[in-house]
Amino acid sequence: MEFPVLYLRKGAERRLRAGHLWIYSNEVDTRRSPLTNFVSGAQVQVRASNDKPLGVAFVNPHALICGRLIGRDASHGMTPKRLTDRMETALNLRERLFEKPFYRWVFGDSDGLSGLVVDRFDDVVVVQISTAGMEQLKDAIVRAVQRLSQARTIVLKNDGKMRKVEGLDSYVEFAHGPEASTVLLEENGARFEVPLAGGQKTGWFYDHRMNRQRLQAYAPGKKVLDVFSYVGGWGIQAACAGASQVTCVDASSSALDAVHHNARLNGLENVDTIEGDAFEALKALADEKEKFDIVVLDPPALIPRRRDQKAGEQAYARLNQLGLRLLERDGLLVSASCSMHLSQEKLVDIIRGSGRKIDRFVQLLEQGHQAPDHPIVPGIPETDYIKSCFVRSLTGFL
Repeated sequence: MEFPVLYLRKGAERRLRAGHLWIYSNEVDTRRSPLTNFVSGAQVQVRASNDKPLGVAFVNPHALICGRLIGRDASHGMTPKRLTDRMETALNLRERLFEKPFYRWVFGDSDGLSGLVVDRFDDVVVVQISTAGMEQLKDAIVRAVQRLSQARTIVLKNDGKMRKVEGLDSYVEFAHGPEASTVLLEENGARFEVPLAGGQKTGWFYDHRMNRQRLQAYAPGKKVLDVFSYVGGWGIQAACAGASQVTCVDASSSALDAVHHNARLNGLENVDTIEGDAFEALKALADEKEKFDIVVLDPPALIPRRRDQKAGEQAYARLNQLGLRLLERDGLLVSASCSMHLSQEKLVDIIRGSGRKIDRFVQLLEQGHQAPDHPIVPGIPETDYIKSCFVRSLTGFL
């Protein structure tokens, strides 16, 4: 099959050859291949400045990331069959990893399907499409999900921020089966019911699964504070593992309603909630001289863009200082981040600085990353975004 050709500037192919899949608009030789000549969502053959083919990509002339490589063979593009094959390959991995069908089935670039995320909740599958190229394959995606999983319900939750960047409409649509407002899932022995249409992202965050499992080992008999709790992922699992008391903090009243519902779902009577801004709630708890054995900090991305780096790092530092202040003399801080622009090393340094600032001796016990249903591609640093630090904090020790 012949494709329109997108030419790169001299040297711009180095990142692609090293394993990355994205092409930025300033890397395109617009004299040889003006971006205005391309249709958003079309497939193009990518060539280096010396005319050597590099592969086939989805193109979007209106986006900063104007190309996303979908194959290294310059003669073969993304077809419904190729899409289904890659989704099946992704599914095979998840079925090996997890006993029950609750996982991220497709993780975009990491599974060779740039612009596509699929989360599975047993027989309910939630699909998120974020690029114009994948939008062209929407019907094929739904058919592939049906064929490979026999899903009862398939939801297209296409309301993410990236769609606006790609010039796509925002919508939530039930593409197959009966409609549902919530979905049930199991994780690390705990049960949850989470919102679909009104929930964050696909309704759940599988990426911290292994880190929440780590927390369970520390939780028995402990008083736990879960900050930015959403529907209680960390806190409910700590309570299920034997925590004596759990308090969940979130700004969303509907999320906290879900926390109470999920506590009842697991037969728990020791979970309470605080509604409000996390920073203000932490300060108020400190003013009231409240203390906890474990404080979990799992904020949204405080560094959404590289230009937010300085302000975001300051926010992480302020947050970790507040969290450390609320710990008992010998307490555990679980400091998590989903900011791609914050490295693991920088998070550790922020915790170190926060400990020194308030005169705490800190010991880094464990470091956690994203679960294996969010595989990392070494050539694409953007796929490596989750990190967590389990930090013991001691007062007056040294």
